[in-house]
Amino acid sequence: MLFDTHTHLDSKDFDKDRQEIIQNAYDSGVTRMVNVGFDRETIPTTMKLVEEYDFIYAAVGWHPVEAITMQPGDLEWIASLCSHEKVVAIGEIGLDYHWDKSPKDVQHRVLREQIGLARDIHMPIVIHNRDAHEDIVRILREEKASEVGGIMHSFSGSWETAKMCLDMGFHLSFGGPITFKNAKQPKEVLKQVPMDRLLLETDSPYLTPHPYRGKRNNSGYVRLVAEAAAELKGVSLEEISEITTKNALALFGIR
Repeated sequence: MLFDTHTHLDSKDFDKDRQEIIQNAYDSGVTRMVNVGFDRETIPTTMKLVEEYDFIYAAVGWHPVEAITMQPGDLEWIASLCSHEKVVAIGEIGLDYHWDKSPKDVQHRVLREQIGLARDIHMPIVIHNRDAHEDIVRILREEKASEVGGIMHSFSGSWETAKMCLDMGFHLSFGGPITFKNAKQPKEVLKQVPMDRLLLETDSPYLTPHPYRGKRNNSGYVRLVAEAAAELKGVSLEEISEITTKNALALFGIR
């Protein structure tokens, strides 16, 4: 049993074969998935998926790249969706300094607002962090995100950053990059992450693992991530699958 803790199966990349892709992933042992809705378009399509499939859950939030599009009332909309029994986290939220669509001050405000919501309703958060390690850690500390914890999605930072996130109660999630030959840092960090804080993901249709790098990713490929993680940790595929699934179920409050 495997748990893909971060996927985008509502993406237009799956419009032609979504049902087949989802069923194939499930049949291959990926028995739980969290689909992430991150803006005005993908939150409704994510909610549609969780209504259609009993093994798919949702995270809903406002992506930092799209922060500038967030309007008055959207935070209340997210809050209302969090009462749904299959919404298990607020995310993905965070900071992205790679793309230049949303000004940093807007990203900071939107992130702080959503952390505040998570604290108010006691729900874990899913953090997107691209080229913003110092500011992410600072804002998480200032907003007392340790009260809810959550996931550092597709973790790409140093071990020093990882330790600070772990100290705040966060789990670290790894995907396709740990299968890349040149991705030394995430591999070294994963080796040091405590087993009870480790999660697996695909971020499909992005970050496709080797040997399918460059092609469309899908949740079924989380098995390739698990195999790489097991090798790095020196444990069996069965053990890494069991532990990371148990971690995800506990974090998300899924029985």
